Amino acid sequence: MTQRDDKHSSDIYGDNIDSREETSPAIPAATVVLLRDAPGLEVLMLHKTSKISFGGMWVFPGGRIDPEDHTDDGDINQAARNAAARETQEEAGIISAPENFIWFAHWTPPPSTPKRFATWFFASLADSHDVEIDGGEIQDHQWLKPAHALERHAAGDIDLAPPTWITLYQLSLADNADAAIARLNTDAPKIFETRLGKREDGIRVAMWQGDAGYADHNPNAAGDRHRLVMSKGGFVFENTVSTY
Repeated sequence: MTQRDDKHSSDIYGDNIDSREETSPAIPAATVVLLRDAPGLEVLMLHKTSKISFGGMWVFPGGRIDPEDHTDDGDINQAARNAAARETQEEAGIISAPENFIWFAHWTPPPSTPKRFATWFFASLADSHDVEIDGGEIQDHQWLKPAHALERHAAGDIDLAPPTWITLYQLSLADNADAAIARLNTDAPKIFETRLGKREDGIRVAMWQGDAGYADHNPNAAGDRHRLVMSKGGFVFENTVSTY
C-alpha cells in the first residue's frame, strides 16, 4: 500500500479524514480467530500477498460473504458464520464448524477507507493445527502468541490492520485458549463503528463509541478515551470505558 509520510504503514483508513458520508455500502465480510495452546495461547495468522486488498498484512482467515453463504431464512449472522468457515478452508485448509464460532465483534471502517468491509469477527478453538495455505491470496502463515505479534508490529516487522491489532490486544490478556474464548464470550458482541480524526499534533486517531471525541470526530476533546492512536512510532490503545 502507498502511504503518506505522516501515516503508520498499518493505517488502512485513507487520507480524507473529513469524509463522513458513505458513497457506497461497506461489503459484508467475516473472519474467524482460530486459537490453540502450544503451550500458551497462540492464534493462526495468515500473510496476504501484496497485490490484493490489505496486501502484505497479517490477518485472520476470512473474506467477503458470498451468495452461497446465505441461508433460506435470510439470517445474515449465519451467512457470516458460513463465510468465515468457507474462507478458512479455502485459505488455510482447515475445516471448522461454524456452529462452534463465538461472535464477539463487528467492525465497520470509516467512509474514508478505500475499500470498506463490514466484518463479523468470530473466535473458535482450532479443530486442526495443520495449515495448508492457498498459495494465491495467502503467501505464508504462523501460529503466533498475541503479545509476540503485537511486539513484532511495534518493531515494524509486520503490518496489522487496526481491528486485527485490537483483537490481538484482547487475546493478549488471556493465558490460554479456553480463557480467551471465555473472555470473548462474556458480553454481547462489541460493535466498532470507526470514526477517524487527527489530533492537534497531526497524529491520526481511530475512535469508537464512548470516546469523548467520537460524536464530533474530534480527537482533541477532553474526557473518556476509547481509541487507537496511530502514530508512526507505533499503535497505542487508550481505553477508559470498556473492559476486554
